[in-house]
Amino acid sequence: MPAKSRPSRATPSGRRSLDTLLLVGILLGFTVLASYVWPAAIPSGLAACGALGAALLLYRRRKRRRFGEVSRQLVDVQRRHSESEQRFRALLESLPKVAVQGYDRNRRVIYWNAASSQLYGYLPEEAQGQLLEDLIIPEMMREGVIQAHHDWVEQGREIPASELELRHKSGAPVAVFSHHVMLGEQTEDPLMFCVDVDLSVQKQAHRDLEFVTRFDTLTLLPNRRAFETELEAQLEGCRRQAHNLAVLFIDLDGFAEINDAQGYAQGDMLLRQVARRLRNCQRSSDLLSRFGSDEFVMAFGQLRDDNDAMRLVDKVLHAFLLPFQVGEREVHITASLGISLFPDNGTTALELIHNADVAKNRAKLSTTQHYWFFNQKLQDELVHEHQMVERLQQALRLGELQLFYQPQVSAVSGRVEQVEALLRWFPREGGVVSPAEFIPVAERSQLIERIGDWVIEEACRQRAEWKAEGLSDYRIDINLSGRQVAHPELFTRLEAALERHGLEPEDIGIELTENVLIKANTGLLDNLRRLYHRGMKIAIDDFGTGYSSLSYLKLFPVTSLKVDRSFVHDAPDQPSDRAIMAAAVFIGHQLGLEVVAEGVENEEQLELVRDLGCDLVQGYYCFKPMAAEDTRRLLGALVLDGDGLTN
Repeated sequence: MPAKSRPSRATPSGRRSLDTLLLVGILLGFTVLASYVWPAAIPSGLAACGALGAALLLYRRRKRRRFGEVSRQLVDVQRRHSESEQRFRALLESLPKVAVQGYDRNRRVIYWNAASSQLYGYLPEEAQGQLLEDLIIPEMMREGVIQAHHDWVEQGREIPASELELRHKSGAPVAVFSHHVMLGEQTEDPLMFCVDVDLSVQKQAHRDLEFVTRFDTLTLLPNRRAFETELEAQLEGCRRQAHNLAVLFIDLDGFAEINDAQGYAQGDMLLRQVARRLRNCQRSSDLLSRFGSDEFVMAFGQLRDDNDAMRLVDKVLHAFLLPFQVGEREVHITASLGISLFPDNGTTALELIHNADVAKNRAKLSTTQHYWFFNQKLQDELVHEHQMVERLQQALRLGELQLFYQPQVSAVSGRVEQVEALLRWFPREGGVVSPAEFIPVAERSQLIERIGDWVIEEACRQRAEWKAEGLSDYRIDINLSGRQVAHPELFTRLEAALERHGLEPEDIGIELTENVLIKANTGLLDNLRRLYHRGMKIAIDDFGTGYSSLSYLKLFPVTSLKVDRSFVHDAPDQPSDRAIMAAAVFIGHQLGLEVVAEGVENEEQLELVRDLGCDLVQGYYCFKPMAAEDTRRLLGALVLDGDGLTN
């Protein structure tokens, strides 16, 4: 009986050879597959195949293993290669801001990730097979890119990483940082991968920063720094061509009040409209800048003479004649202009701007015109004022300030009723500085607040000293400036000084000009009413020189009017001044106010103010201002009779 046939079995050596070839073939297949994604895998994959084949043959010679174990190894190898491929692809696709493109040796696209589509606008299917230079390289760069790629492929000269401005599908520029990698550089088919990082956000931030450093974001005008640079460049041209140039410093009058009353949004709207009108005053070569809150500066070149500058000044002033439309309201606003001329008033941008600013400040003090041309006298005054401020600060430290006192006497009885405290300055080096010289400087420099506090403290101290000596009937009146009363804590400090020296409100009086009262806000009037009801005397000083609106008198918490010395001086010879004085006395008495005549310097004036019915008299004919010790000896001792003053 014939033997049953059996399936043939491969010999052990044949089976081992088959297993080895199968595993190496699988690895080689995965290596080729991975090479499309990561070409660098080709050499390493081939090496891995050879090493693994040799290792398997050696292993078979030494020890037999079951075929199932080899199968598990093959599955494991397959799994690991698959995972590696997936991770690499996922890495490329998961970088939203990193665009990766792959190109063959002819610069045709073989790989294009999603970030590249987002950055350059081409879908992968649109880009595939296209030339690099046709897709994203601007025309002017094409020849250089082609040459650089050729030099890398043929000569091994790498393309350095750098910032580039490439091209979007739409033609728009695309700012990137580009890094280049060449794979298979020594083979016949080298592949170049470009890794591009989108710099659009950084570039926009840089542009925004550059704009902020050079332009005003509200009006879009150049700022001070840019203006100075541009002006210096214009001056260089003026020097070469012997041209004149004018710098105008423009300051809006009352802008802070508009801001406070209508809000910052309305103020910003007004500033933008001012900027537009000033642009209309520019010629093609002229400069315009916004320097600060309400300050604009212009520069006009190619001037022939001062008349040209004056015509431009008139043009700028004319821009403010018509009202500005702010929201639903019309706003009228004026401007103060300071003008400096090249080369007469300066040869550099900083000099001309500074001198125009000085002239502008002088224009703001003027009540008759809105512009001022710089001259050396202004500069000298500025230097003198600066030195005066420094000397005043030193005077406060060294105790060079003193209070003198001028009595106010009854026009009928001649009895001294009260005294007015007047500030005097006696420098240590000798001499005396007139109050007319240093008080305005103190007000402009804000030193008036410190000086005012010193006056309050010294007057209270002196009043307490006289009361302690039995001179309790004589009030001391002090002057308060508009800048002082604008400070919300002034009256708190005044009341604290009264309490500190054991005084009552009746011991100290205050004097304010009518202009200060006219401009007073609700808070100031409330403080004055509170002090008035506590018994403090409040006088309107220099009455008749300010607004002189009689309707306001009934609203102010005042106790007396002080008729200005100018009326007293001219009243004997000028019927109009005499009539004004008579009216002031009549109205004051009808409102229950005490009337004081200031500046009485001779007997004729004294007789006149008596005849008009003034209650009190103050002036050199009665008493000059005196030091505290001299005043103490006089208080209560002098009597005024019909023939003059006697002891």
